[in-house]
Amino acid sequence: MRLVIAKCSVDYVGRLSAHLPTAVRLVMVKADGSVSIHADDRAYKPLNWMSPPCKLQEAPGVWKVVNKAGEELRITLEEIFQDTSYELGIDPGLVKDGVEAHLQELLAAHPETFGEGWTLVRREFMTAIGPVDLLLKDATHGSVAVEVKRRGDIDGVEQLTRYLELMNRDPLLAPVRGVFAAQEIKPQARVLATDRGIRCLVVDYDKLRGMERDELTLF
Repeated sequence: MRLVIAKCSVDYVGRLSAHLPTAVRLVMVKADGSVSIHADDRAYKPLNWMSPPCKLQEAPGVWKVVNKAGEELRITLEEIFQDTSYELGIDPGLVKDGVEAHLQELLAAHPETFGEGWTLVRREFMTAIGPVDLLLKDATHGSVAVEVKRRGDIDGVEQLTRYLELMNRDPLLAPVRGVFAAQEIKPQARVLATDRGIRCLVVDYDKLRGMERDELTLF
């Protein structure tokens, strides 16, 4: 990973045009080829970015990042304060808590939870940026990547989106659809998932374990 702190302006030219006026920002270049521009006022979302595959062209004072569609992220560097590279290696992925890990195990044992005729291909299917919780085949033998959470929020949807981007480049897997499975899914996460074509599934953990609910119900 390369981290550059610089005074810069940024222009995006593609389906839409966007301009960031001159300011001090963090430019992040990841091993997968992605380039993102960050400010100091938000937790994780960049101001602008270019997803891989893309090509970085460096010239004095100007970086051009061009993707396969010909869209361009142009970074005009006025002053560089720091330019550092680090080798992070392969990330082991998020370590799940006990309930989340058991939920993944139960869903792997009961793929019919997702639909009739669904089958498990593999748990912890490895990608270049970490393991997908479950790789399944649906009733039509299509590939489906499943991300399992105890509580589903926007970060989980973003994580699954990155996995899907990589997996859909593999001709042996593509096309790959996504399912976001959790005991509880926040409304914002559901909206984002739907917008990205990802199916949401609320899972009953106790039912998967074969436990009956203790509370009285009207129906």
